[in-house]
Amino acid sequence: MGGDGVCKGIKMDITAFSDEQSAGQRLMVGFDGTEFNPDLKFLIKTLHVGGIVLFARNLVNPEQIKRLCSSVQEYARSCDRPPLFISIDQEGGSVARLKEPFTQFPGNPKMKGPEDAIHFARVTAAELTEIGVNMNLAPVLDVVPQGIDSVQATRVFGHDPLWVSELGTVVIDHLQANHIMAVAKHFPGIGRIILDPHDEISDLNIDVDAMQSTDLVPFKASIDNNVAGIMLSHIRYPKIDARWPASLSPSIAHDLLRKQMGYGGVIMTDDLDMGAIKKHYDIKSVLRQILSADIDIALICHKGPDIENAFQEILKSFSDSNRIKEKGLHSLKRIMKLKTKYLNF
Repeated sequence: MGGDGVCKGIKMDITAFSDEQSAGQRLMVGFDGTEFNPDLKFLIKTLHVGGIVLFARNLVNPEQIKRLCSSVQEYARSCDRPPLFISIDQEGGSVARLKEPFTQFPGNPKMKGPEDAIHFARVTAAELTEIGVNMNLAPVLDVVPQGIDSVQATRVFGHDPLWVSELGTVVIDHLQANHIMAVAKHFPGIGRIILDPHDEISDLNIDVDAMQSTDLVPFKASIDNNVAGIMLSHIRYPKIDARWPASLSPSIAHDLLRKQMGYGGVIMTDDLDMGAIKKHYDIKSVLRQILSADIDIALICHKGPDIENAFQEILKSFSDSNRIKEKGLHSLKRIMKLKTKYLNF
């Protein structure tokens, strides 16, 4: 990737957005490096990406991270682009990208009550704000039933849906009250899964009725508490959609999450570079499904051709289908509503 120069004069009124601008806002992407670089210029200037995600490979110390995030937003502003979502996985415990000197929390399973959740959320929000991160890809709202050797065991609040709901919504409320967008994950729930979706796709043979009193309870609570975003899992639920995993499924994203559960906020995929997706689907098929399913943001966490190919596929879909272009306008409105609320756009 490459890019140079200062961008000029692109209007930020969404009615004046070009197809290229609208397409780019649908992407949240990873990159290599710890400083602002030509790759980031290309992502912002040419692909118009709506957000970036930070990993260990991008992080050195608080001063460096703050400088990186500030440079990203300054360049976007110089291009007259909307401010970017700058996201990170900072769950605490086994998934915490920020290491010392940032506060290290023992993780969701160790929380003893709402006071722990409040403390985690307030401290994390303050530390993220200080370095320029505005979105936390947390909390995990999966429910792990007792007796299951789940891959999520070290990341969940527990086995009781009401307990998960209580602590999860406390985290959401206190992150967002302190201007950090929260993203509940991994809808509609992967607590029963024993195979890691980073490596391979799994099937979970459970229907919506059975999930109503378990897996879906915390997500409904998060919707009621106005969670900024919900992340879809890469698990396939054959009794809901026999073909597509949740992250690519209209039956799950549109019919279940939007229509049945009434969620009007931003829906995003989990990382499309995970083995559960990458080993089974090409990026064009993936993007076509995402656009058809009322999913707003495609998360692609590693540098590579898939990012630009995804951008091009979104553009092509806008040209090929008025229905997809109309859906795209609704997604853009949801994304911009969130940016207006949290990023002073």
